[in-house]
Amino acid sequence: MSQANFRKLAGIFFIVGALLVNIPYTLLIMNFDYPDILRLPTAEILTRFQAGGDALIYTWLAFAWVGLPMFVGAIMLKAILAEENSPFLETATTFGVLGFIVQVIGLLRWVFVVPILARLFTAPEADSATQASIAAVFIAVHQYGGVILGEHLGQFFIILWMSIISCIIHKSKMFSKWVTWLGWFASAIYILAQTELFATAIPSFPVVEWAGLVGSLLWLVWMIVMGVYLVKYKES
Repeated sequence: MSQANFRKLAGIFFIVGALLVNIPYTLLIMNFDYPDILRLPTAEILTRFQAGGDALIYTWLAFAWVGLPMFVGAIMLKAILAEENSPFLETATTFGVLGFIVQVIGLLRWVFVVPILARLFTAPEADSATQASIAAVFIAVHQYGGVILGEHLGQFFIILWMSIISCIIHKSKMFSKWVTWLGWFASAIYILAQTELFATAIPSFPVVEWAGLVGSLLWLVWMIVMGVYLVKYKES
């Protein structure tokens, strides 16, 4: 494969992956009131999850894996940017890989753990003591798999990857300068989403409630922009 086609393929992966992520995300908003439902009592979360049936589980499975093209694109980007001779390219790619892996692990709890808890919680024979125990397990799984892995580590590694890559492409002839600034701006907004995570452990911690949604959207926009530039770039 020629270098030009390699770049175009990487760009397509970025664009397709960023667009695909929005499909299951939109379905979760429509059918599960995500992410607002996460702030509701555990009993309501598990009850509504059980009511969602198999379709909801498949939606979460798709949400976990549809970003795979972006992961492949990030690996390919390392080879594309090798000519920039940055000593931080390897580190950035490692952060990107780790970010994807831990986010997938965090999301897959909705596929392989939560369905079992929801089924046990809503079973006719489940008494209040049983439900209280299941609720405690759900909170622990949600805090570890969701907050620690998926959101804290996953988002943080992705932010590091985006920030460092933006630094590397700052002088690259393949990208305009504003793409770099968009990456830095998206990173600055997205990092504010961590305040909501710390508030789960420290209730008095100040929260920037809009940062998670805005930061994730800016990240996806940046990915699409990166993809477009890779597809359109022609060596002079």
